[in-house]
Amino acid sequence: MAKKKSAQRRRLASHEARDLDVEIGFLEGLVRRDPAYFDAWLLLGDDYTRRGRFADGLSADRHLCELQPKNALAHYNLACSYALTDQAELAVRTLGRALDLGYRDFRWMRRDPDLSNARRHPRFAAIRERIRALEAAVH
Repeated sequence: MAKKKSAQRRRLASHEARDLDVEIGFLEGLVRRDPAYFDAWLLLGDDYTRRGRFADGLSADRHLCELQPKNALAHYNLACSYALTDQAELAVRTLGRALDLGYRDFRWMRRDPDLSNARRHPRFAAIRERIRALEAAVH
């Protein structure tokens, strides 16, 4: 399962930022023409996040969950966007939904810097317990 790129990566070089802005512009054009183009929205949300445009990334991720309400990755990405916009309660709740839908990249979830805000939330302990139980069921 693919995962969202972390917003906390190294700072972009100016040429990388320019290239990313061009890609964002291209993807925005695609989704204007076809608002149901899931893969374009997925890339656009990732690009917004990489560019530090967290509110735009949140909007894209919400749209993805509307397009495919049972997509575990879309919900995981939405949880990351909630965490990046200081909405830890919603992030934790949405992570629970991602787990319900089958998100299983626990190793990434434990270290994804986008979720650092959510991991500090008291209700994240329940997510940790669910992950332990899911891992135990597999082994």
